[in-house]
Amino acid sequence: MIRIIVLIAVGYIGFRFLKSWIIKHISISQAGANRPPGELDDIMVQDPVCQVYFPKRSGVHLHRNGKDLYFCSPECRQRYISNL
Repeated sequence: MIRIIVLIAVGYIGFRFLKSWIIKHISISQAGANRPPGELDDIMVQDPVCQVYFPKRSGVHLHRNGKDLYFCSPECRQRYISNL
């Protein structure tokens, strides 16, 4: 009976150790090596033509009249230029 209790205790401790190691490993790999904790990965911007929100870094850029504009696609960028 004592063997079973010891075996269950060792299994439980091993499980908790493995679980904490996996959680720590995943959080480190997701955080990125060069980014401090709490820093945003990217911001969402709104396309001025179709009003869709998308990550800024994946947008199509246009610098016009001293303003930076971002579009969800080259087609929306072209439609914006055509309507000027």
